[in-house]
Amino acid sequence: AGETPPGAKAEPPAPGAFDLGAQSGRWAAFQERHRLSCEEAARLLLDAEYRGLVKHTGGCHCGAIRFEVWASADLHVFNCNCSICTKKQNRHFIVPASRFKLLQGADNLTTYTFNTHCAQHTFCKTCGVQSFYTPRSNPDGYGIAPHCLDDGTVQTIITEDINGKEWEKAVREHKTIRDMSKP
Repeated sequence: AGETPPGAKAEPPAPGAFDLGAQSGRWAAFQERHRLSCEEAARLLLDAEYRGLVKHTGGCHCGAIRFEVWASADLHVFNCNCSICTKKQNRHFIVPASRFKLLQGADNLTTYTFNTHCAQHTFCKTCGVQSFYTPRSNPDGYGIAPHCLDDGTVQTIITEDINGKEWEKAVREHKTIRDMSKP
């Protein structure tokens, strides 16, 4: 089965399909080991943007919100002292929007904004947990709460204090924060 009879022309593969031959077992094992779809595995292997990153999954306390995010296993987390981050103990790392995917719960999210209304503080309507949000410093990305990630993918966390009480000055003087949401 699957062989082309002598003298007959082989049918070209369907669009998007390809024959991996002897490598098909390795491909399937790679997908299973990393819990990846075919598209995710191809992106990881072909796209330099994802080299050195791991897929983290996480969500809120009640489980209504679930997401995945591609980031380093070694996280650079910001500890901000602005009014809302202090009240919520919001520690977060920043990723480009292209590396974040909401898996479930869009209808269970609600948003709080204040002051400039640029930051979108999203949280679960049921349990109140903010597992991610859109930060003012990086409106084209996401701030992810590392304590809302599932166990097993984070190796280290380095925390950097940022003076959110003087937000404009802190962001202006920070060398890299605005670039953290760039792919």
